[in-house]
Amino acid sequence: MPVFVLMRRAAPSEEAARDLTQEFFSRLLSRAGLGRVDPERGRFRFFLLGAVKHFLADVHDEQTRLKRGGGRVPISLDGGMDSSPGMEIADASLPSPDLEFDREWAVTLLDRALDRLGREQAEAGKGEQFPALKPWLAGDKQQVSLADLAAEVGTSEGALRVALHRLRKRFRVLVREEIAGTVGDSTHVREEMGYLLEVLSRG
Repeated sequence: MPVFVLMRRAAPSEEAARDLTQEFFSRLLSRAGLGRVDPERGRFRFFLLGAVKHFLADVHDEQTRLKRGGGRVPISLDGGMDSSPGMEIADASLPSPDLEFDREWAVTLLDRALDRLGREQAEAGKGEQFPALKPWLAGDKQQVSLADLAAEVGTSEGALRVALHRLRKRFRVLVREEIAGTVGDSTHVREEMGYLLEVLSRG
């Protein structure tokens, strides 16, 4: 998930990153942070990214104070004298934390749209072909041709192309709906969708 991606970049281990992620959402919910989100002020992606950055800054400040005499054992974000790696110097070859967050955000929205599409197909009694066609919607590298896939699922290539076309059309609608739920103004949906597709293309 997008939040965990940033926590993993900051924490010395996956376990510590999971603890930080849990603590982040615990604080956010206890302070009614989500209730303060104004849909008219912009994208939820911006809000969540900013909230994570503030959280990590707060955690760093808290740990600095603890090192000066506090009683709690902190989750180390800094390299220390023990055997834990702590926070390492950023690898210049890695994408920026913001870009990595946005990429994971885009993947999450696409996954949500795919899950919805799968449920719709199952409810409509068309769920048998969906698992085979899902990789074509998700942009995964295909190991078989559409003709071979048609033979596998027991239909013609033409019929399968029609089914895939309809699925892609519906998938785009669902992706737009997922994005619309994260932006304050419906006019920003196309812009946000274009940006997220660009982020995914960089991977």
